[in-house]
Amino acid sequence: MGKLSLKLYYIVGILATLISISVVKADDPYRFYTWTITYGIISPLGVPQQGILINGQFPGPELDCVTNDNIVLNVVNNLDEPFLLTWNGIKQRKNSWQDGVLGTNCPIPPNSNYTYNFQPKDQIGSYTYFPSTAMHRAAGGFGALNVYSRPRIPVPYADPAGDFSLLIGDWYQTSHKTLQQSLDAGKALSFPDGLLINGRTRSSFTASQGKTYKFRVSNVGLSTTFNFRIQDHKLKVVEVEGSNVLQNVYDSVDVHVGQSLSILVTLDQAPKDYYIVASTRFSRIVHTATAVLHYSSSNTQVSGPVPAPPAGEYHWSMQQARTFRWNLTSNAARPNPQGSYHYGMIPISKTFVLGNSAPLINGKQRYAVNRVSFIHPDTPLKLADYFNIPGVFSLNSIQSSPSDGDAYPGTSVLGASLHDFIEVVFQNDEKTLQSWHLDGYDFWVVGFGSGKWTAASRKTYNLKDALTRHTTQVYPNSWTAILVSLDNQGMWNIRSTMWARQYLGQQLYLRVWNSISSLSNEYHPPTNMILCGKAVGRHP
Repeated sequence: MGKLSLKLYYIVGILATLISISVVKADDPYRFYTWTITYGIISPLGVPQQGILINGQFPGPELDCVTNDNIVLNVVNNLDEPFLLTWNGIKQRKNSWQDGVLGTNCPIPPNSNYTYNFQPKDQIGSYTYFPSTAMHRAAGGFGALNVYSRPRIPVPYADPAGDFSLLIGDWYQTSHKTLQQSLDAGKALSFPDGLLINGRTRSSFTASQGKTYKFRVSNVGLSTTFNFRIQDHKLKVVEVEGSNVLQNVYDSVDVHVGQSLSILVTLDQAPKDYYIVASTRFSRIVHTATAVLHYSSSNTQVSGPVPAPPAGEYHWSMQQARTFRWNLTSNAARPNPQGSYHYGMIPISKTFVLGNSAPLINGKQRYAVNRVSFIHPDTPLKLADYFNIPGVFSLNSIQSSPSDGDAYPGTSVLGASLHDFIEVVFQNDEKTLQSWHLDGYDFWVVGFGSGKWTAASRKTYNLKDALTRHTTQVYPNSWTAILVSLDNQGMWNIRSTMWARQYLGQQLYLRVWNSISSLSNEYHPPTNMILCGKAVGRHP
């Protein structure tokens, strides 16, 4: 469905609601999809390889919806192994049953199906979906998930003439199964073979001179930050993972693994073709992918040198990250201004300091958080919690701050209460940049700093207009602090978005709990729930 059709669709829905409101309370609109997951031959870097297709497409279909739409999506798994999709940045209000990760869902068996039913409740913005099982993400199965605002709650900029989704990420020519076998053997992955824009090394986007367009840019890669820029054009960042931000203008922006943002670009140059460029950052090997911004009246092909990335690296990137700020007077999905929520005045209930590491365990490469390298039990944690199945996990099975000692495998779960307001510090003592994601939530990124975090570091926090997002970077030998309002009951994954690190243990779960069973806190489990492990034979 096109962007204009989306708006007309929702306006029609509003009119229908107004007509019938005296008779019945109308539900939010529903959207129904069926996605069939198959293998297929793709050649993104010019070499044929096995990829994962959705309805025959690589990347997968763009999923466009409006705030509060109900998504009913039937996934048919025709692969030869279990499969799950997760919805990167969708909060799944009171509904971690639909989160699509192994801690909450049994995977969809081969030649079987599962119907997701979820709602992007009270959020707008640019998001993505991707496979959460094994190393499937290295083979495809990802796509754009764009949530549009309701017409009666406008965004703080004029409607663009159109928008484009740019899924940018690093890529391996090696098959995902071979990559997985290498990780299982205890070997770290080599540097990727290339960088893709929408699954290609060359794409084109056509637009009209004098008009302004939205570019939704997402990092769907496995491990590598990229810098994004457009030849001779300025980038106005207007939205970051659901937050309307101060509309600063940049020559280029860094986008870390798992992150998304929206950029307005005005076609104010001579009518010809221009380079759209993404290049890997913070690495000895630099991969560059280009696309073409084609002025509709252009008869001149793209030419000249490809624009270079910024000269600075980590310091430049951290300074830019600090300029992403909440637009305090703007609404987001709701009509009230974002700044009406004074997060900096709320007392902190708990503090968790999470330190990543890259230990060898039994001679094999693993990754850990506070010395625990996560292993998945055969029963999803959410199901074990709901059915009171013993022996699957225990609360607080990971320390709340780093300590000295050897790393070990375990199923790590932190406990917290519904409506706690917590501080999480990601402490990175390694020489590589990290990227972290929290399912089911957005959070305020209140501070970046070098060296070790201490309580005194709070004096540097931005407690006024830090933006909310779902994924944050942590620079080498540095820390990043976030604040989270735990208003969403469930079992939620905190993970590295660098997929090899996640696969080999750099993740844990946060159990947000209230002892009072109520639909106002959490929905009942779905009737079509797949059961596995120790949950087989049990019924909600």
